Amino acid sequence: MTQEEVLEEFRASGALLTGHFILTSGRRSPTFLQKMFVFQYPDRTERLCKALAELVTAKFGKIDIVISPAVGGIVPGYETARHLGAMSMFVERVDGKFELRRGFEIPAGARVLVVDDILTTGLSYRETLDALRGHPGTIVGAACLIDRSGGKADIGVPRVCLATLNVPDYAADDLPPELAAIPAIKPGSRGITAGATK
Repeated sequence: MTQEEVLEEFRASGALLTGHFILTSGRRSPTFLQKMFVFQYPDRTERLCKALAELVTAKFGKIDIVISPAVGGIVPGYETARHLGAMSMFVERVDGKFELRRGFEIPAGARVLVVDDILTTGLSYRETLDALRGHPGTIVGAACLIDRSGGKADIGVPRVCLATLNVPDYAADDLPPELAAIPAIKPGSRGITAGATK
């Protein structure tokens, strides 16, 4: 799957948005990838995650367990694991920190891959990796659908991505005039498409 084909899946599902967005990190951006709009469509999700699994196999070889950060990474993690013939697990926040819960266990010798949806700063990956450090198994790398950091985000392990974009983001007090002129929208909140165009 080419990068353009990946982006077309996002465009066709209304998931590639432009406007003024407040990112999870608190930074601001004129572009937002609302991946949940893509995940509404099992056929689109399957195509993307099958292509991601092929990249993963080519780079890392056999994967035994895919682990994703909740909530956004669960769908692509599960679907990628399905195409890899691997188990699927996730970490979730407990008192603000990710933990492997619900009886999930990583056996010794397991080859583990961390899968998330969109890579921006890499914080979710780093927090997931921190949560897994005390468990057996070997973390071989990470994967995502789109790296919007332009390849700059440091997550501490090798990674593969279906598409790499260099999407600008800004501190809230250092916005370019064209962005400052648009009302800010926090993705995931009610009315995400208000003031945004596809």
